[in-house]
Amino acid sequence: MSLSQQRRFPRSARSVGAARSFALDVLAQWGITDRHDDVQLCVSELATNALQHGVPAGREFCVGIEVDGALLRVHVRDSGDGRPEVQSPGRTSAPGVVCASSPNWPMTSASRSMSSARPFGWS
Repeated sequence: MSLSQQRRFPRSARSVGAARSFALDVLAQWGITDRHDDVQLCVSELATNALQHGVPAGREFCVGIEVDGALLRVHVRDSGDGRPEVQSPGRTSAPGVVCASSPNWPMTSASRSMSSARPFGWS
């Protein structure tokens, strides 16, 4: 089973909660009942990072949810010019939370966007 949905959100603090709701709605549509707390935390951290460090005024960020077999991937893409650096937990709060839960979470860049992804597995 391979599924994918994404949605764009405006540069607003309210968008973090909207992004969490979007992720949980997608999981419910797909009948996925596991890892909701982990997914909410991940979306919150990545969306907050995008808002604080990556999304310029007047632009949006994109949250994507993908399922491929037993792998669930959450990604957040922003359109900022900067390039984030993965840091050890403790140096900064939000990236540390994500890195602590997934030490090898991938970041990719394409043109003017940055994408951070967090894969989750379930049995």
